[in-house]
Amino acid sequence: MDATVKPYQNVSTLSLKGKKGLVIGIANDQSIAYGCALHCRANGADLAITYLNDKAEKWVRPLAEGLDADIIMPCDVAVEGELEAVFAEVEKKWGKLDFVIHSIAYANREDLHGRVTDCSRDGFMLAMDISCHSFMRCAKLAEPLMKDGGAMITVSFYGGRKVVEHYNVMGPVKAALEASTKYMAAELGPKGIRVLALSPGPLKTRAASGIAHFDELMDAAAAKAPTHHLADIDDCGSFAAYLVSDQAKSVTGTTLFIDGGYHIVG
Repeated sequence: MDATVKPYQNVSTLSLKGKKGLVIGIANDQSIAYGCALHCRANGADLAITYLNDKAEKWVRPLAEGLDADIIMPCDVAVEGELEAVFAEVEKKWGKLDFVIHSIAYANREDLHGRVTDCSRDGFMLAMDISCHSFMRCAKLAEPLMKDGGAMITVSFYGGRKVVEHYNVMGPVKAALEASTKYMAAELGPKGIRVLALSPGPLKTRAASGIAHFDELMDAAAAKAPTHHLADIDDCGSFAAYLVSDQAKSVTGTTLFIDGGYHIVG
């Protein structure tokens, strides 16, 4: 029997037209979150973008305006009510939400630069709250707005799976983030909501600048990666745009590496 030939003109191409997405975590034009927002917007998505506080607004607002963001708001997840206010505005303006990109992490400097063994209780709780639990809060708030399904994406790092020198307390925190991703994917999957983690290799971002000897880490990772080069924010952004599209409707519950293959040899 002859195979049925599907005209290539009928095969869908990547388009986010009509999709509404919230991006949390842009600090400047070197942020992974900005790369994601840029590529999602380039593929037609309408965006809501947050900035941390008044100090950060001067860096983020011009970027958000350049992306024609419909919503630009402050959001410090450690401040009571700010995350909820963002989702309330999304509901008011759009009445729906198709994707969330969560790219925030924080630990006190003394905990980040010290041994995991020495991490303070309060410091560990703070790092977990901002870097991990805030993603769970986003999922809870997004769930009723994702009436036709959607995608939740967070950003992890290889140090959550293997010991990476100087990554310290963020290793256990990222491990918890990846585990949370799996459990939420299982819980929200029946509603068509997909939950994923992106794991880029070392990138020169503002957040990474707080990690001791980070330049050395980047050089070592590039040398070991099969491609001998690291990913950049455009690599992360283009992949994120695919993952929030309908073309990735069967991808959920996993951590996806964008690191030139570093994770297979690291």
